[in-house]
Amino acid sequence: MTTLVLASKSEARRAMLEGAGITVDLVPAEIDERSLDAKWAAEGRSPAQIARLLADEKATAVSRARPDAYVIGADQTLALGQSRFSKPGSLAEARAHLEAFRGRIHHLHSGVALAHGGQIVASTVSSAAMHVRAFSDTFLDRYMTAMGDRVLTSVGCYQFESVGIQLFDRVEGDYFTILGMPLLPLLAMLRKEGLATP
Repeated sequence: MTTLVLASKSEARRAMLEGAGITVDLVPAEIDERSLDAKWAAEGRSPAQIARLLADEKATAVSRARPDAYVIGADQTLALGQSRFSKPGSLAEARAHLEAFRGRIHHLHSGVALAHGGQIVASTVSSAAMHVRAFSDTFLDRYMTAMGDRVLTSVGCYQFESVGIQLFDRVEGDYFTILGMPLLPLLAMLRKEGLATP
């Protein structure tokens, strides 16, 4: 049986796949995401393109080390107008991010790639528009307390599948894209490669 690897340490992404009946090994990709992101942004690449390129880079990095396996790479970028956001490095930075998002629309771009033998087999990107409500400072205080360090684990400072849902008036886009991996296109890739039942 062909081994399927997720080039990540993300338990959330593994849970998404396992929920869909797909078993994977976790093998984190050793790449410098920040440097690559900055390089591609300087070249004029869009946040959506960068999400896809990062997914490609993760998949190929692990695939070179595991050429026998099929490797899934995934990554996500966030843009608020012309501003780009990365995962916050501190609780204070996370709070500042959430204050910047308040009452505005930001866009999440989730890329996913499938590699084999060190080469990309297929990749794509999907986007979602996130309409953040004009929440109160009291709500933000309570949210930060409820989330604690978990607020540092996602680029948007929220866990959409739990208490983070309360940040939004509405969203436009696929649920799995918001969580960080466009699952439906990935499942189509796996079926095409004979890695999932057609």
